[in-house]
Amino acid sequence: MSVEGRNVIKLTPEEFRYMALLHELTGVHVRDCIVDEENGRIIFLVNPDEIGKAVGPRGIYVQKLRKLLGKNIEIVGFSENLEDAVRYSLAPARVREVKLVNRPGGKKVVYVSVEPKDKGLAIGRGGKNVARARIILKRYFGIDSVIIA
Repeated sequence: MSVEGRNVIKLTPEEFRYMALLHELTGVHVRDCIVDEENGRIIFLVNPDEIGKAVGPRGIYVQKLRKLLGKNIEIVGFSENLEDAVRYSLAPARVREVKLVNRPGGKKVVYVSVEPKDKGLAIGRGGKNVARARIILKRYFGIDSVIIA
């Protein structure tokens, strides 16, 4: 299901409402919203130059949304470029290299090399940061797995 080789993203009414709420609160152009029930969070994708504006001074907008919606809020930069999307989805971990491997059977795996000191940061507590990257990369690039090296 793609248009010109790109995945078509279908938003639920709930995701659309959350996007409108963030936009109303901040004036930021919200590119996408992903409700991650498994990790109790809502991930908003915004233009990279608007991340600070979306978060707000001292995180005020993230705090407001967390109280209002009862879920953790994460603001991530959006990019249609795979390497940039990996960097944004794993921030603040410093990504050194991104390598896409097409496995037999059509599985797509991304190997990500990060600064050694940032490996724990990239993976996150209970693997939640690497899970965020996998969710975003699956949605936009059809990536099946993300391996941090």
